[in-house]
Amino acid sequence: MTIKPLADRVLVEPKAAETKTAGGLIIPDNAKEKPQEGTVLAVGPGKKDEPMEVKVGDKVLYGKYAGTEINAEGKSYMIMRQSDILAVIG
Repeated sequence: MTIKPLADRVLVEPKAAETKTAGGLIIPDNAKEKPQEGTVLAVGPGKKDEPMEVKVGDKVLYGKYAGTEINAEGKSYMIMRQSDILAVIG
């Protein structure tokens, strides 16, 4: 399976949601927060007036309601505009 983003879109694999708190309590599935961190898997070519600043392999932070969640081959991914990415980590 190959997903190739178009224009200024980015394909991100979200980081797994936390299952335990710092104190060791187990978080139930219905109380887990949607992760806001992930790894860039694919990058579109960009727009004529807006070059792409993120690249494959970057760890990024994005907004809580950013992008669209897609499922492919049993895995969950996010596809979003480059402008939805808040920061590159590392």
